Amino acid sequence: MNRHVNNITGRLSLRSPQRQSLEVLARVCEILPLKKLNRQDAEDAEKKLKEAFPQVTDFEREFPSLCFALATGVGKTRLMGAFISYLYLAHGIRNFFVLAPNLTIYNKLITDFKERTHPKYVFQGIQDFAINPPTIITGDNYESQAITLFDQPDDCKVNIFNISKINSEVRGGKSPRIKRLSEYIGESYFEYLSKLPDLVLLMDESHRYRASAGVRAINELKPILGLELTATPFVETPKGAIPFKNVVVDYPLARAMADGFVKEPAVVTRKDFNPAGMSNDDLERMKLEDGVRLHEQVKVELETYARQTGQKIVKPFVLVIARDTTHASQLLDLIRSETFFDGRYKERAIQVDSSKTGAEEDKMIQDLLAVEATTSPTEIVIHVNMLKEGWDVTNLYTIVPLRAANARILIEQSIGRGLRLPYGKRTGVNPVDRLNIIAHDKFQEIIDEAKRPESPIRLQQLVLDPSQLGQTMVTVISKSTIQEMLEDQPQRLQDAETTNSGSASVPPRRSGSIFTPQEQKVAQVAYEVIRSYESQTDVAPTLASLQNSEVQSKVVAEVKRRLGSQQLEMFTESEQIAEVVAKTTEHVVMGTIDIPRIVVIPKDEVRCGFKPFQLNLTSLRFPVPSDELVAQKLRTGEQESISVGRGGIEEQRLEDYVVGGLVDFDDVSYDDHAELLYDLANQTVNHLKSYLKDEFEVRKVLRVHQKPISDFIHAQMLEHFWEESTGYDVEVRKGFTQLRTSAYTASANDSVLDYRQPPADKSKITQYLFNGFHRSLYRLTKFQSDPERKLAILLERDAMRWFRPAKGQFQIFFKQGHEQQEYQPDFVAETTDTIFMIETKRASELNDSIVLAKRDAAVQWCENASKYAKQHNGKEWKYLLIPHDVIAENMSLIGLAESYVEGVK
Repeated sequence: MNRHVNNITGRLSLRSPQRQSLEVLARVCEILPLKKLNRQDAEDAEKKLKEAFPQVTDFEREFPSLCFALATGVGKTRLMGAFISYLYLAHGIRNFFVLAPNLTIYNKLITDFKERTHPKYVFQGIQDFAINPPTIITGDNYESQAITLFDQPDDCKVNIFNISKINSEVRGGKSPRIKRLSEYIGESYFEYLSKLPDLVLLMDESHRYRASAGVRAINELKPILGLELTATPFVETPKGAIPFKNVVVDYPLARAMADGFVKEPAVVTRKDFNPAGMSNDDLERMKLEDGVRLHEQVKVELETYARQTGQKIVKPFVLVIARDTTHASQLLDLIRSETFFDGRYKERAIQVDSSKTGAEEDKMIQDLLAVEATTSPTEIVIHVNMLKEGWDVTNLYTIVPLRAANARILIEQSIGRGLRLPYGKRTGVNPVDRLNIIAHDKFQEIIDEAKRPESPIRLQQLVLDPSQLGQTMVTVISKSTIQEMLEDQPQRLQDAETTNSGSASVPPRRSGSIFTPQEQKVAQVAYEVIRSYESQTDVAPTLASLQNSEVQSKVVAEVKRRLGSQQLEMFTESEQIAEVVAKTTEHVVMGTIDIPRIVVIPKDEVRCGFKPFQLNLTSLRFPVPSDELVAQKLRTGEQESISVGRGGIEEQRLEDYVVGGLVDFDDVSYDDHAELLYDLANQTVNHLKSYLKDEFEVRKVLRVHQKPISDFIHAQMLEHFWEESTGYDVEVRKGFTQLRTSAYTASANDSVLDYRQPPADKSKITQYLFNGFHRSLYRLTKFQSDPERKLAILLERDAMRWFRPAKGQFQIFFKQGHEQQEYQPDFVAETTDTIFMIETKRASELNDSIVLAKRDAAVQWCENASKYAKQHNGKEWKYLLIPHDVIAENMSLIGLAESYVEGVK
């Protein structure tokens, strides 16, 4: 191993994190058998790998797949070349399949892997490839390259495909073009690849397409190994970031910055003014102009440094991030106009987005790939979501983000595009080593984000007391007891309990099975069939209806069909299967609570608006700002002042600043409210004129402070809001729903506690897992407070069954500001005649606006669920909002319900 690792490291001049990654791959190859694995072999290999790399908790695919998370700028493309070189030289692997996230990176990868004279050629220096380089097969030429598959069987072959193109081909359940029959090879190229005994899959920027339909199709290739490379090892979802579970190497941005492999990012704003108050148009113009002014200064600094040191001259450029293609076109028109820096950038800006096709797209790609060349005229690149990752230019020095984003997104995506150093290392000259992010409206937000200990752009700080030093954290998967009973194989129950199976802190599941091993298979299939009836409300409106003889007959027939003739031979009598299905159904009914899936739809269009009113402007007063920029380095906090000239555009009327800010709100329509908007704007302008010296100062205040002025006015408008609706239709899409799986983080050293005993330190109750339940539908759970634990004691005594819902179980939504947020109650408990949805809160929080909004949404849901249940002889739903301080073990559930039930408001 060391011989090949040392040879490749020296030949490719790998950096320390790249070498570490290559060493890890070599160790992985010692553990994993590099061949196609059956299920048992795959499970054994995964177990061995987890022992060597405890941070890996799941391959997340049907084949061994590992993620190498390296910060932007460290060199993931070169690392792919190192991986391929090592697997070929050390293990004789000859077939590789490389996935690119989009067309831009796809074309770049082809150049980096194919063009031997290119400065970024990934195999430069590998002696075995100097004479006989790998054959590069792409998504565009694989049909014509088929002849090389047989004429050169021992050569290394690298297939490079664009996953975004495959995604477009598989829409609507279609098969991708790669699956079509090839006359030359007698089968599809996809079938040919899937039969290869040594195919390795490499996924560049894998977080961009991890769960896409294209990747699911590619997974059918069943490679012997998957290698994912990304700088952001998590998937962004509306519910938050979901981290990868298969990260084997993690080299974050903080370390790359500290080790000097990337530029120092600095966020830039103007001195002595509050940028949050700018209108969108004026703020964009100011940021754009300030970015170009700073760019012109950096351009001089770079040339000066190059001439002083004899280095190559680096031509910098500005990256402008637009909201969408229309916005990008508007920005391009502005930059090319005579009013923008006297037309100096008319021929120096390009637009990069998906609006281009054919010859225009080809020219766009050529212009983009040439942006590093000193002969290229391009100094401003306007893009829309095409350059988030994988675009590894070194001469990007100024970023102007004009797309709405929070600080984290700006840091992890926008900053990442400009971190690479043009000379390969830091020079010690501040302008040469600095990346400027023009963020007038996000300056303090980014500074605050950078100061957080967990921020990706600074070294993390970790303070542990001696009692915590030996702790290892594990992820505990908590399935419902019915899932544990029916889904998992009996011999694998304990292994499936945690993602770190070496932990002894989680107690074994309830011993004993109600089914024999043969019956277990039937029960599992029956459970899958039963779940398919969730959405068949006309056949099975409730769980109890599953036990009707007609439904049971249908379930038995479907179970037999899915089992097939071979598995049916295990049973001597057909009645045996019917008995297992009946027993399975009984346990599903007893081990689940009827939770319908309810959707509320407006009957007709909802009409709304604002009544005319007189503004209260007494407290509205703002100062006037300057034109000096301040740049602050995000890692060190060092500040620097930069003087620039004035810029920006002016509205024709002062009132337009106010109206422009107000129409940005989702509930304000210019067409419907124009008269009211200008009346409010006129009131505001007259108020400002009453205390400011002249119209120039009024204009400047309106321009700079447009956002808080708009917020101030809009808050008063909401007090005069009206709405008309003819009503809503309530649809029940599912009569019942499966209980969702929960996941908890816990210490491997801590024992699971009995829920009847309070922890020694109640302030740390959220860290502990609890068990010992008999009526809970989950064996393990966590509590957010000790009153919740006490309530569990009551429910164990007074309820037939209860549980703490996992996120997404109910899909109840409430309005917070202009956004819809999901609400998940604390408990659900069923008695003989009622199902209770229960929320516990501190007494001081009971009148909080968010708590009340959640209550109203939940009460309405319970009302709709009760109406549905009444139609099908089900139980009524009631919502309880219970103060923490009234929960005690001597209380009863019925007593609490009588005092704290909430009705429709």
